[in-house]
Amino acid sequence: MDERSPWTPTVIRPADVDVSPDAEGLRRQLTSVDDLGAELARAKALVWRGFSVSPEEFEELLPLLLPQRWAYRHGNSPRTKVGDNVYTSTEYPPQYTISMHNELSYARNWPTRLLFYCQQAPRTGGETPVVDGTAWLSALDPEVREAFADGVRYRQNLHDGHGFGKSWQQTFETDSRAEVQEFLDDTGAEWEWRSDGTLHIEQHGPATLHDERTGEVVWFNQADQWHVAGLGDETAAALAAIMAEEDMPQSVVFADGSPIPAEYVHQVRERGLAEAVDVGWEAGDLMLIDNVLVGHGRRPFTGPRRVLVAMSG
Repeated sequence: MDERSPWTPTVIRPADVDVSPDAEGLRRQLTSVDDLGAELARAKALVWRGFSVSPEEFEELLPLLLPQRWAYRHGNSPRTKVGDNVYTSTEYPPQYTISMHNELSYARNWPTRLLFYCQQAPRTGGETPVVDGTAWLSALDPEVREAFADGVRYRQNLHDGHGFGKSWQQTFETDSRAEVQEFLDDTGAEWEWRSDGTLHIEQHGPATLHDERTGEVVWFNQADQWHVAGLGDETAAALAAIMAEEDMPQSVVFADGSPIPAEYVHQVRERGLAEAVDVGWEAGDLMLIDNVLVGHGRRPFTGPRRVLVAMSG
């Protein structure tokens, strides 16, 4: 029997590291760490609480946490860009749960770090659940793990400004087809422009990853978010009534093109959420996660909530 304690993020408070409870104290703590990357790989998720970081101070601290920030190019969730490669967290109705996922795991190049900053905490709920990728993988039935062994194939249909989901211009943060084509060619994706202006993209992705730093094998894909079964029965039925699954803004199949059973999708979603640890928010909190070793999501909430996100390789 495995008697190890369940994994939880490492929470750092000013008193824990003998610094002042403000942004300067956090700066002192960060500059005292010899190798933040190694510390993050060990902890998998780091939460700084009680430092009361303001939005302006957050901007000043960003270089210490994410030396090189990525644009959210090829991102499929609705966000607003609010700074230099700083975005709002996914703008999804507050009454719904966002299931566990690793950011941009469907892309050829994914970020290794994600930084969250709470500018405004909700009245209730709104926690960011984080899940250890090894625990998520272990929670799945052997039949499901085996079925996903060869990975998955993601499919996107990005409209030209009018249609369901995000346009290709929003997705790639450009109006230039040439820039999009160059980006996709660099990723090895299959793509085509269709006669109505839609950009169709197909990309193979892994279902699991072996992390060379830790030796761990983790669940690493977004099949449950891309599959029609992950939309909920009512939404899935409404979309199915007006378009074929292959014409939807996004969909996913096994690597060989065969369909993924809905019950597998439900199991992946439900067990990922069940294994997750909820991180509640207070204004001024920050959380840095290793985007390979842990997945993240969002719980429902009430009242205004503003959590900003930045990412890096």
